[in-house]
Amino acid sequence: MKISDFDHDLTTWLSAWRVWLLAAFIGAGLAAAVYFLFPPAYRARATVTVDHNLEQALPQDSDRELFYYLQRETDKLETVAWADATLEQVAARTPGVTIQSLRGGTLSLSQPKDGAWHFWAESGDPVLAQSLAAAWAEAFVSQVRSGMDTAAQIEAAQKLLANTTSADESAALVAQIAELQTRSMGISPYLQISLNQDENLPVERAAGLGAYLFAGSALAVLLAFLYVTIFSTQRHKDAKMQKL
Repeated sequence: MKISDFDHDLTTWLSAWRVWLLAAFIGAGLAAAVYFLFPPAYRARATVTVDHNLEQALPQDSDRELFYYLQRETDKLETVAWADATLEQVAARTPGVTIQSLRGGTLSLSQPKDGAWHFWAESGDPVLAQSLAAAWAEAFVSQVRSGMDTAAQIEAAQKLLANTTSADESAALVAQIAELQTRSMGISPYLQISLNQDENLPVERAAGLGAYLFAGSALAVLLAFLYVTIFSTQRHKDAKMQKL
């Protein structure tokens, strides 16, 4: 682009400030209309606190080992959150809701590795959104605690097996451990978990009016910018051709 062409475009852009302003207002108005005519779904949040108790689980390991341990345990818990057994409990408490729909965008999970885990649920009905979020968090806590109990039983049985001298007792313990391992989720017995919220959950629109207004204004200004740029460039070229 030549300097003269750039100067012309810059002058055009600056002189068209009324167009940008008008486009922003029109875009915001259309976005507001879309928001009120087709409002976004409601989104509710339930919170569960997860403490891996790293000082007990790995008291002498390096920071690197702690990092990998935390990542591995977090992956296990996330698997539990989306497991069939967990979602079946949610679906059972909310008639008309299927596991497929729960996995298809109705539920979403956001969490740090150690701390507050947020269980989100979306629905056009705010009461249903709250019920889904609460049911999911409660089912998750129930499943994790069941896994922790199984892990504790396996650990206790293994200690007994290491100290027993009776062949019959050893065989019984081995069978018990094998049966427990079929139900094991691999969850650490040192884990601590608590449900922080299961009633009066915070619920809001999945997207606010402000986001709609900003997106509508930005899109309208962009379209106006492209139109003015193309139109003015073509007029500038036509004027130059006429001079030639």
